[in-house]
Amino acid sequence: MRFNVASTCRTAAIAMCMSISTAASAHWVYVSNEKDDTVTVIDSETNEVVKTIEVGLRPRGITLSKDYSKLYICASDSDSVQVFDIATDTILHDLPSGEDPEQFALHPDDRHLYIANEDDAIATVVDTETRRVVAQIDVGVEPEGMAVSHDGSWAIVTSETTNMAHWIDTESQTLVHNTLVDQRPRDAEFTLDDKELWVSSEIGGTVSVIDVATKEIKHVIEFDIDGISDERIQPVGMELTSDGKYAFVALGPANHVAVVDRTTYEPIEYILVGRRVWHMALTPEEDKFYTTNGVSGDVTVVDAATFKPLETIKVGRFPWGAAVLPKEFVPE
Repeated sequence: MRFNVASTCRTAAIAMCMSISTAASAHWVYVSNEKDDTVTVIDSETNEVVKTIEVGLRPRGITLSKDYSKLYICASDSDSVQVFDIATDTILHDLPSGEDPEQFALHPDDRHLYIANEDDAIATVVDTETRRVVAQIDVGVEPEGMAVSHDGSWAIVTSETTNMAHWIDTESQTLVHNTLVDQRPRDAEFTLDDKELWVSSEIGGTVSVIDVATKEIKHVIEFDIDGISDERIQPVGMELTSDGKYAFVALGPANHVAVVDRTTYEPIEYILVGRRVWHMALTPEEDKFYTTNGVSGDVTVVDAATFKPLETIKVGRFPWGAAVLPKEFVPE
């Protein structure tokens, strides 16, 4: 059963969204709460909740438009991608997404969304301007992760059951190659120069580093934390720093984020955060990142230089995705 989320949010934006004052110098961190059907907004300077916004059913993946005017929300159980207007705090409309959208990635053209449809074994490509589906591409079983290269030439889908990273040519919208990775691949991230693709494998407990030119695995990263069984070390969300130094890898029920030296591909630190850390988002300065801790229902703020947790912020139930709105785009 679906409901009109847009009208709900328009009437509830003032009455039902909790607000406090925010400093103009702060970024806003948007966090999707899977069990509460809400998005929490955090002030990055005070690390306090600015407001909580009602959205569609089971929000998971979230991402900002390239001009930072809109937030796209995968409302998985509403079978839609919602378009949220930053300036007015309203849902503008829904986009067709295929069934059960989980993660997505926005093409550098700021127009085409590539969406993983977990139940249908397809990737859906939606034109955000015309609000139409422009392609549906058959991929592996239970697609989850999605990434688009910075040059816009590749879209990657990871399939949990098929254990593959699927390479989609964005010009022809066709699948052209498959790379076999470890069990239950989750997240995919391109390096800034698009020379490497990193894919996390939750059940395999590894991260595969793939050479984009050959589409072959060049290195497999493994993790080992004292006192924690291998079964609990489940890599999921990742963030790669733009300077090429570090990768931060959320390790799920291990309740830690791994810091990987990207020159050696070796973990150099493990940061204790909340329970079942799922995803994270770096600030534009890359001085801090915010982790979504599903089971503990909170967000951990981590210093990206010292690798020290700074603060814990209570949000909704089962926080899932995170995205950071730069301060210059925060509404007055």
